[in-house]
Amino acid sequence: MSMAEAWRFLNQATFGATEADAQQVIDIGTEDWIEQQIGQPASLQLPYLNTLPVPDRAPQLQPDRVDSWFRNVVDGPDQLRQRVAFALSQIMVVSEVGALRQAPYGLAGYYDLLVENAFANFRELLEDVTLHPSMGVYLSMLGNQRADPDRNISPDENYAREMMQLFTIGLVELNLDGTVRTDALGEEIPTYDQDIIEGFARVFTGWNYAEGANFNRARRTLTTQIMPMELYPDYHSTESKQLLNGERLSEGQPGEQDLEDALDNVFAHPNVGPFIATRLIERLVTSNPSPGYVRRVASTFNDNGSGVRGDLQAVVKAILLDEEARSPATAPGSGKLKEPLLRLTQFWRAYDARSADGTFVFRPSTNDIFAQGPLQSPSVFNFFSPFYAPPGEIANAGLTAPELQIATEFRNTLITNYFYTQAFRRHSARDGLRADEVYIVIEDELALAANPDALIERIAEKLLGGEISETLHAAAKEMVETREADDAAGRVAEALFLIVSSPEFARQH
Repeated sequence: MSMAEAWRFLNQATFGATEADAQQVIDIGTEDWIEQQIGQPASLQLPYLNTLPVPDRAPQLQPDRVDSWFRNVVDGPDQLRQRVAFALSQIMVVSEVGALRQAPYGLAGYYDLLVENAFANFRELLEDVTLHPSMGVYLSMLGNQRADPDRNISPDENYAREMMQLFTIGLVELNLDGTVRTDALGEEIPTYDQDIIEGFARVFTGWNYAEGANFNRARRTLTTQIMPMELYPDYHSTESKQLLNGERLSEGQPGEQDLEDALDNVFAHPNVGPFIATRLIERLVTSNPSPGYVRRVASTFNDNGSGVRGDLQAVVKAILLDEEARSPATAPGSGKLKEPLLRLTQFWRAYDARSADGTFVFRPSTNDIFAQGPLQSPSVFNFFSPFYAPPGEIANAGLTAPELQIATEFRNTLITNYFYTQAFRRHSARDGLRADEVYIVIEDELALAANPDALIERIAEKLLGGEISETLHAAAKEMVETREADDAAGRVAEALFLIVSSPEFARQH
């Protein structure tokens, strides 16, 4: 395996390739590397937050939650687990935007749930997500009540809709390869109707924060915002409930049994395999997987080879080891635009980013600059739509480029300005940095500043796996030579800024 091939693999499987990790992949191979990663203990957020003083106002802790996220994704040894959890966080979305601004511990606990379930069974993940109070607040299952016509109360349908549409099966029936199934008239076949939505809405009634004296006195506390929601039977609907594929729950079942049966019903739907396969491939490898790629991964979801359905460990392996993921980067449809947040973490990991006080407190928020942040999407529909195709060549070719939906001219300017500041002002050769300013380590580059070609090649090794176009190399060399030979830091900054803000770095091959 070449360095470039290892680099490409790691940029699919981690928050940014490093030379040490690439050498390890070359030495032991991709399969053994994945096995080692699966065996790594999970790096979690709550243990760190629990070491901090409880703030007077809950939102004051949100920057510390993001700090904890950066610590784990930049420095954590469980890179594959963290990358898969980030992908899951963009499928089963909750966000601090809104009511959860007041629940930083709950958000950290929710993300930890995704980290811990990254290689678990999808059925377990679905239940844990369903019963987490952060999801309960975000999609209004928490406090959802059975119908009471006298009080004009009907079950809330929000979680029922989004759980099916966005988390599991989508809006229309799919073939195993992710293509849309059609009926005899060539029409798309909806996966569910209003009766099914209402049936699931009834399933999701009666749940609230744990440890309440009763349903109406259940409250968010430091502990209950991270505990699974509790059923309060008097508020659970005892009516029968229409589910998917013609299944119907009998009236009078206990609420816990309704929940188990309903989630089993969703999990068994044939759409789940191709739906989840497509979403995870899009987040990890390519925006435009072929039907064959989706079919192979969905087949693994349906059966991991030992008769087990929903084995995410097997699914992740299938995604990363598939011939389409490992084929040459020049293959048609390969790759994708890197998510803005991944451009930042890959830059930081390549240059051993750190701060004097050990934190990664980002000011302003990453959302303000990169249009992304951990559990900070503007809605349950994530930062961008998986179906987005910008008008023109991409749309005309029938392809998608989801990340381009947030790559506006304004946003690109902010990101470029941030990288300029990082390259020119926040590095290890600069004095006077604040204790909490994140800086990059550039000692290797400073030693090469007198030799522009060697300097550029070294930066390309760290950021591009050694593969840099002649055009970018020439442009970087021209910028380096605008600086005097004794201005080592300036020379490094010129080359580093041009390369990190280039299209070559922005694309995941």
